[in-house]
Amino acid sequence: MPHAHILRNRDFRHLWAAGAAGGLGSGMLVVAVPAHVYAVTGSVLATGVTLAFEHLPSLLLGPVSGVLADRWDRRRLMIATNLVHVLAVSVVLLARTPETVWLVYVAVLGQGMAAVFFRPAVRAHIPAVVGTGPALTSANTVSAVTTGVVGLAGPPLGGLIFATSGVGAVVAAAAAAGLLAALAVARTSPRAAGERPEHALVGEGLRTVWQAPATRGLLAADGVYLLANAALTALLIPFGVARLGGSTEVGYLLSALGLGFLLGAPVSRRLVDRFAPRRVISIAQALAGVAFLLLFNSTTLPAALAAAALLGLPGVTVLVAIQTYVQRATPGRLLGRVTAAFLTVEAAATMTGAFAGPALSELSGLPVALNAACAVTLLSSLVTLCLVPPSSRPVR
Repeated sequence: MPHAHILRNRDFRHLWAAGAAGGLGSGMLVVAVPAHVYAVTGSVLATGVTLAFEHLPSLLLGPVSGVLADRWDRRRLMIATNLVHVLAVSVVLLARTPETVWLVYVAVLGQGMAAVFFRPAVRAHIPAVVGTGPALTSANTVSAVTTGVVGLAGPPLGGLIFATSGVGAVVAAAAAAGLLAALAVARTSPRAAGERPEHALVGEGLRTVWQAPATRGLLAADGVYLLANAALTALLIPFGVARLGGSTEVGYLLSALGLGFLLGAPVSRRLVDRFAPRRVISIAQALAGVAFLLLFNSTTLPAALAAAALLGLPGVTVLVAIQTYVQRATPGRLLGRVTAAFLTVEAAATMTGAFAGPALSELSGLPVALNAACAVTLLSSLVTLCLVPPSSRPVR
């Protein structure tokens, strides 16, 4: 793994392990839980409701999660959220008939709530563990690559376990992953509370974002970029079936993308530490847009695989650069709320893109929808150039 030297930091190593275990556990449920709902009910609508409930907590509770991350002990909050995850996913086992399928919605909501409160806490806690220098970039790079790999591996693994052993085995594996994540966080060292406001408010975090031109600009640009990315993700399987032959080829594309992330990570770390955020992020977004255009206009599998691999470098660079800038530029007492603002916009953009991409495809055809989403990716680069000040490198 690139920059694995950061894993020599004991506390970060445990945080990384917690994120990897928790991400894998959650990923295994992405396919398995909707498949279980469909098997129990035979209803496409019920399955779709399950997917909608997964994103609902991010939209409703995102800002509140940042308040708790700034007000409470982040280490204890992360332990608690992983334990809530374990309890929530276990409820799925009780849904065995169409009349009890509502319990799955409760479980998905509980799991989503746990994730919403965990993510800003861990992102706000990492700078306290590794500092805000080059080690922070390495930590974010390793975390981004791990998240990408786990995100690619979790859903098919969960689907395989569901197909061979049933939903009970998937739930058991996901619950075990949650317990391992809680244990890993518990093994980190308790830290001094520092300045933790007793009456942290959502509005203060939003004012911080609004009053910082670079942070405000990155929030807008990130939303545009993620909207396009979600639309293209939703259209990936139709593209693979229509252009490349089937779902097997889509699996190859995802593997090539994961390989690109792994190979691009070492370079992205150097770029993020060397260049100002406005420059590196805008160029990376533009290159990602070009790579998307090459990928989704490919007519042969080798060309598509090459484009997917090339997408890895700008893709991981955008993720690492934005997260690292926010962590360096935001005061620690506000970092939970500012991070939550970014995560809330991410959830809203992802849901919008996931619906808009297929809707445009139905109205205008798959090629139009694909190229429109690629154009929006390029637009995010212009948004970064227009809204982020040239001199926006935070003090490390």
